[in-house]
Amino acid sequence: MPARNLAPAQTLPWRSWYSPQRWRTRARHQLQVKPLCALCEEQGRIVPATIADHHPPHKGDYTAFLFGPLRSLCCDCHQGQWAVDKRGYRDDVDDGFPTDSKHPFNRQRG
Repeated sequence: MPARNLAPAQTLPWRSWYSPQRWRTRARHQLQVKPLCALCEEQGRIVPATIADHHPPHKGDYTAFLFGPLRSLCCDCHQGQWAVDKRGYRDDVDDGFPTDSKHPFNRQRG
């Protein structure tokens, strides 16, 4: 029988933390408790959530990953929030132009 990984935070990349049953159960529970996208609800829209998102982001902290607060998001909001966390701006486009004023294209037009 293979040895069990007792310290995944030290031995596994954080992306692999999302595979274990413990995370899948927690994410499924979050979506059952809060089935609507939190960001869409703030804007008065009713959109089903499909992703349990760490908010605030865990940033590689295994304890925050396991026990930190979650929110339910739709795929579009999750991708947009990921872009903000990663790059500092969203990539949404309307009429061929980025809608986020922080997008580099809009800063150039300023």
